[in-house]
Amino acid sequence: MRSLLQVVALRDHTPALGVLPVRFRRFGVAVIMIYSVVVAIIASVEYVDLHEPDGVWPLYFAVVTGSYGLLVRSPLTGWRLATVGLFVDVLVHGSAEPVMSGWQWCFYLPTVLAVALLYSRSVVRTAGLLTLGLLGFAGALKGVSYYPESAIVLGLVLLGGYAFGARGRAEVEIERERAEKGALVERARIAREMHDVVAHHMSMVVVRCETAPYRIADLPEAGVREFAELGEAAREAITDMQRLLGVLRSAGQEADRAPQPGIEQIPDLAARASAFVDLPPLDVSQSVGLTAYRIVQEALTNAARHEPGGAVSVVLRAVDGSLEVVVRNTRGGASLGGGGGHGLTGMRERVAVHGGSLTASGTADGGFEVRALIPLGDK
Repeated sequence: MRSLLQVVALRDHTPALGVLPVRFRRFGVAVIMIYSVVVAIIASVEYVDLHEPDGVWPLYFAVVTGSYGLLVRSPLTGWRLATVGLFVDVLVHGSAEPVMSGWQWCFYLPTVLAVALLYSRSVVRTAGLLTLGLLGFAGALKGVSYYPESAIVLGLVLLGGYAFGARGRAEVEIERERAEKGALVERARIAREMHDVVAHHMSMVVVRCETAPYRIADLPEAGVREFAELGEAAREAITDMQRLLGVLRSAGQEADRAPQPGIEQIPDLAARASAFVDLPPLDVSQSVGLTAYRIVQEALTNAARHEPGGAVSVVLRAVDGSLEVVVRNTRGGASLGGGGGHGLTGMRERVAVHGGSLTASGTADGGFEVRALIPLGDK
């Protein structure tokens, strides 16, 4: 009942072009427009030739083009209009043969195919049964049966379209889950690295609290107790972070004992990749420096993998309270393949931690550019 209500009456906002990559959507709109105009002209000419030259052919033209226009924003609404138009045409001008004309199939099948591609099995089944029911009713009124030819054609279109659409939706869902898993992995990795940064600061708090009675002359007893309590709280925080790190670490993964890199290590990183680097003296926090280092590291890795041999430049500078990181490479040789990970996802996650932004796009000379803006905060 729900599927019947959805097919017949409920508002529908399923974009037909949503299944296409963004770069192909304009092309998809152009194809729909051209096809609709061609079919509308054929339908109008056939109507004028076979029926009344001064009849209602403009209405046919409007129904055909309107149906395809609605496919872009609401495929079910387009199917409804096309179905009503087909029913009226078969009822009024259908032939006595048990086969619909060529233009009728050309007009109607794309709308059926759109429904089969984009909707669930129950919706597709309901739309198919309604179509056959209306054709059967129109045929009964005219004294001719449109079965089994119509049923066979519609069945093949619906089955093929649904199978293709279901596979496409499954692939999209798998890709979405893979992206979500990659984002979670990157967040866990970022959290592990940020643990080291926070632990360093908390350790400094512990040291300063414990040495305060020796560094500050004539510290009252209340002050000594206050510093002792602060130091103990900082130690507990470090212990809790160690437990959290154990949860974030994968099974069997060893703790990384090496110190986390920062902005000072970027020149060495760029030198190993034979990249030009422009890094003026900058005073940034440890977490911002770590984020900048990881962005440069990932961008250099991508450049070496996808544009081997291309010239690479790394530029860092302070811009309006933010650290701007730009890694640009020119066109290189053939891609070495591999990768397919979540490098860009990881970079965006890192920048998002600081409330910044990251863009990655091709350049006019055929290269690639990664640009990140990382707020410096109080630093």
